[in-house]
Amino acid sequence: MIHRMPITRRAALAGLGTVLAAPAIRPSFAQAAPIKVGVLHSLSGTMAISETALRDTVLMMVEWINGRGGLLGRRVEAVVVDPASNWPLFAEKARELLAVSKVDVTFGCWTSVSRKSVLPVFEELNGMLFYPVQYEGEEESKNIFYTGAAPNQQAIPAVEYLMSADGGEAKRIALLGTDYVYPRTTNRILRAFLNSKGIPDADIMEEYTPFGHSDWQGIVSRVKRFAGEGKKTAIVSTINGDANVPFYRELGNQGIKAEDIPSVAFSVGEEELAGIDARPLVGHLAAWNYFMSVDSPVNTEFKAMWQAYIKNPRRVTNDPMEATYTGFRMWTQAVTQAGTTNVDAVRAAMIGQKVDAPSGFNQEMRANHHLTKPVMIGEIQADGQFNTVWKTPTVIAAENWSPFIPENANRRRG
Repeated sequence: MIHRMPITRRAALAGLGTVLAAPAIRPSFAQAAPIKVGVLHSLSGTMAISETALRDTVLMMVEWINGRGGLLGRRVEAVVVDPASNWPLFAEKARELLAVSKVDVTFGCWTSVSRKSVLPVFEELNGMLFYPVQYEGEEESKNIFYTGAAPNQQAIPAVEYLMSADGGEAKRIALLGTDYVYPRTTNRILRAFLNSKGIPDADIMEEYTPFGHSDWQGIVSRVKRFAGEGKKTAIVSTINGDANVPFYRELGNQGIKAEDIPSVAFSVGEEELAGIDARPLVGHLAAWNYFMSVDSPVNTEFKAMWQAYIKNPRRVTNDPMEATYTGFRMWTQAVTQAGTTNVDAVRAAMIGQKVDAPSGFNQEMRANHHLTKPVMIGEIQADGQFNTVWKTPTVIAAENWSPFIPENANRRRG
């Protein structure tokens, strides 16, 4: 008889199985000051639904690296702040982390407006930020490493899929987004892309709503009318935060089924679906670079590690968590290679770092501070998981300067 040992929190954090090198059995730390990791995620407000799990992911990785003996013989210590979904407060908290707590690296932000709020602070104080969420591109900073997707690694492939035979051959697109820079810039790129594919502006609907928006009846009704004019229609959603809960509820209330008007989301993953009844949404889509359902050895270990850490076998993983994990792994490799936490030295060591990620692909940090990533389209299942219906055969290099923005003609991409 084979006796299977249960995966404990200690075992999961210590080893990640055969994927990672064996950890130290009894960590012993030098007397030097700890290495400080800043955690800059909203734990309250409209974005807490998405960002709290990222806080916990960083804390899990801090515990994991300490279980392996720390970094450079020093304990790693997390410094957590709550910018509370308040964009100016993000900048204040970033300055607090860098100037007062003197963190060596920061993992944080979700929305682009929060990232843009803190970017001048990180550049002024020469800090290092790992940003783990898909975004609109049009940015490149020596002080930020972007571990989420650029538009060519998520938005454009998703719309191409909707227009394909497998995706329903959509001829009209409803662009629904939260009213801030990421949705507006992404939709500017998508409108130009759609125009280049022969879809005129008359067949593109574009609507924006505030953060935390809850009354979706009128907008969903307009989408139904837009779709009822004789052309196959799809929804592309850049709605962020807790506004997704009433949006999806209203789709169900108005009987919008995936076979009639498919919706593809760029900011809805397993964590957001965990808070709603997913059964009316079966068949609707999301585009990411990772799903919890990915079948890979690293993902099996990642999920076990997370559920053991959080002490809940039902807690899900998602794409920004995977990007946080991958970025943290790369940072520890770069610190080890550089032999220091000095930002300039670690920055140089980051380029070319590779990690076998839970996505099932080996990902590399390129010179533009963006990761190579696979692209996946997943269908929502009744249990809130995703069934991958399409994915790229290999990783895609990020184009952080989109060719569909005219002023980027002479920008370096990829």
